[in-house]
Amino acid sequence: MRFSVLASGSTGNAVYVENDEHSFLIDVGLSGKKMEQLFANIDRDMKSLSGILVTHEHSDHIKGLGVIARKYNIPVYANAKTWTAMDGLVGTIPTDLCFDFDMETVKTFGSLDIQSFAVSHDAADPMFYTFHDNGRKLVVITDTGYVSDRMKGYIAAADAYVFESNHDVSMLQMGKYPWNIKRRILSDVGHVSNEDAAVAMADVVAEKQTQIYLAHLSKDNNMKDLARMSVEQTLQSCGIITGEYLHLHDTDANEPTKLVMV
Repeated sequence: MRFSVLASGSTGNAVYVENDEHSFLIDVGLSGKKMEQLFANIDRDMKSLSGILVTHEHSDHIKGLGVIARKYNIPVYANAKTWTAMDGLVGTIPTDLCFDFDMETVKTFGSLDIQSFAVSHDAADPMFYTFHDNGRKLVVITDTGYVSDRMKGYIAAADAYVFESNHDVSMLQMGKYPWNIKRRILSDVGHVSNEDAAVAMADVVAEKQTQIYLAHLSKDNNMKDLARMSVEQTLQSCGIITGEYLHLHDTDANEPTKLVMV
């Protein structure tokens, strides 16, 4: 498998995953024009996509979904409640491009198995995905207020993670957001902080070479250097030294990460 975090943050999210047979896009949270630019940056063409996997209906995950699906005739996969919640938000997607992907099930595309799992977020029925191919495992998990033991069971011992590290709690508490927004972000259906993300990472990583991409950073309540430092320090307090077998990487709201092998 190979993957690239095309864009990640408060303003839009999309992750690309491929193997030698199939390729998928997880969410389309940016405009169609921006998505085409991001694909060009990793030397890929959206015409070759096998499908789009939707996590939930928030605009930073589906902004360009309808446009891209219609323009390139790409199958779209989402669970039933998310399909209902997206009604009126993405325009009309032809029926023959609409497919159900039920919660906590597996779909197989050649040698690639994709498993969905529930997260805790204030959306209709949010879920994220693990990818399995020839003994290798990639996890994409953002937009969750906490990481439950059930989630940890799904995401444990992966070779690579796209893992939410949304906010620094102090920055959020002292920042400009209204209290109701702060309360939502800090809640069990909001987003995980840098420290909480690291604690969850410590519970799920195996002692093997593991790449973790810190994702969905808040543009107002976090910074790349701060997120990386906070995660490193918290992992160290849990007995894990980054750089030995676990390696942290930044993501960006506007620039894709290098297409890398899992």
